[in-house]
Amino acid sequence: MRILPRLTQCSATLTHEVTVLDEFGLRRQMSIPAERPLTVFVDKRELVTLMTLGLAPELLVLGYLRNQRLIKDVSDIESITVDWEVGAAAVRTRAGIADIEEKTAQRVVTTGCGQGTVFGALMADVNSIKLPSAASARLCQSSLYAMLETARKLDSVYKKAGSVHGCALFCGEQMLVHMEDVGRHNAIDSIAGWMWMQPGESPVSGADKCFYTTGRLTSEMVMKSAQMGVPIIVSRNGITQMGHALGQQLGLTLIGRAKGKHFICYSGFDRFDAEPEPARVSSEAS
Repeated sequence: MRILPRLTQCSATLTHEVTVLDEFGLRRQMSIPAERPLTVFVDKRELVTLMTLGLAPELLVLGYLRNQRLIKDVSDIESITVDWEVGAAAVRTRAGIADIEEKTAQRVVTTGCGQGTVFGALMADVNSIKLPSAASARLCQSSLYAMLETARKLDSVYKKAGSVHGCALFCGEQMLVHMEDVGRHNAIDSIAGWMWMQPGESPVSGADKCFYTTGRLTSEMVMKSAQMGVPIIVSRNGITQMGHALGQQLGLTLIGRAKGKHFICYSGFDRFDAEPEPARVSSEAS
């Protein structure tokens, strides 16, 4: 059996009430998302400060370490302790992180909301990532529509306060977990932490899973999904050139502009079982 780390459960208040003035000259109360810094210390060494909503800070930190490839297995971590009074997360490893100075020397500020950070060595290891074959990891159009409908009906911070991104992990049409944060990179890292923390002899596999995100498909999002073994990503938003190129290189299926019954499949067509909509006839033609 795997040895799972001890985690505190320090979810913070997710929204804040403010007084606003609207276009009708009326003052009213409105909810806005909370945002707070969380400085991560690994074995008492300061690593990074993450700006976060605070929904699942321990899972965020665990997933961040996983997606930065600073730890290879969840058993490498003894504990993660979050203390909002000082805005810090203390990570204790079982045997330290070898060459941590070298691994974290080069930082890249990404397009992530709140300025995401990745360590430069990640891109050098792209070719080592192996995803399941198109025969074993697929998505059909009807399942895509079902996923989008599930996402639409979520009782979310976004619906109450706006200004946050959400990510969800699906197995077929079933949603396994949903996370929200001020940045989409934080939300996907929190899901990575959740996958590692599920009980059992092995962590949750991404091979037969699909990610949904409200954020755009940048190289950072594509890379993180691939590292977690998830070969299909669906976004309510669009895609960047580097995200598209990386998706093609790694063989991911990337679907964007997905809302209702509209979507665009940008890459990985061999994993997608299309069930084309009937052609729409314009009012002028009729």
